[in-house]
Amino acid sequence: MVEPVLQIDNLVKNFAALRATDGVSLDLRPGEIHALIGPNGAGKSTLIHQICGTLRQDSGTIRFAGEDIGTLNTAERAQRGLGRTFQVSSLAPEFSALRNVMLAVQAKQGSSFGFFRPVMRDASLVDPAMAILERVGLADRARLPAAELSHGERRQLEIAMALALQSKAFLLDEPMAGMGPEGSKRLTGFLDTLRREAPILLVEHDMDAVFALADRISVLVYGKVIATGTVDEIRNNSTVRTAYLGDHA
Repeated sequence: MVEPVLQIDNLVKNFAALRATDGVSLDLRPGEIHALIGPNGAGKSTLIHQICGTLRQDSGTIRFAGEDIGTLNTAERAQRGLGRTFQVSSLAPEFSALRNVMLAVQAKQGSSFGFFRPVMRDASLVDPAMAILERVGLADRARLPAAELSHGERRQLEIAMALALQSKAFLLDEPMAGMGPEGSKRLTGFLDTLRREAPILLVEHDMDAVFALADRISVLVYGKVIATGTVDEIRNNSTVRTAYLGDHA
């Protein structure tokens, strides 16, 4: 059996009397898109925060690329190659799209922006950043401040920054949120190719995108995974249909 890139075992997180994550176990395998779905309040974002290190689990283990990362902070996990885009954008809004990606390139290189350094003429930063913006379809928006990009374009920019960090896995938290049908279609096509570079754990409410992309789906309800399987298995699972899918099945 192929060794998972990401392995989560029996994860638990409590907030006072509320058990937001209730013994969750799942994995992410090379080359796949594993979708995590469920109703609002199911605990999806809480789970992602624990995987990324912005929340510490109460118990359970998180292994990434064979290493237990459960005690590492967010930056250390990112340095290991765990790339994340956020449900709420976390870009530097005053910087151009190009400068945002250059920051990620610089972080990966381990270099720093010197006070007198002509950063925007530094080919070792500009060239790879522009190549990545071309990949995600933002080359013609490179000079615009992130604050002036559309919601969908900001999500694409976050993916560009994860690419610049040469991530070994991507955690995408509702990348389709706020996009129209055309934007969702374009991003779906891009994610379908992105899995060849690194596997994706995808949290998403757009079920058309989930069914088009996912190799496996896990369904989270009240902090518990109630089912994991292929698209057909999840579509035909009566418990999942009752708890979440309804007319989407």
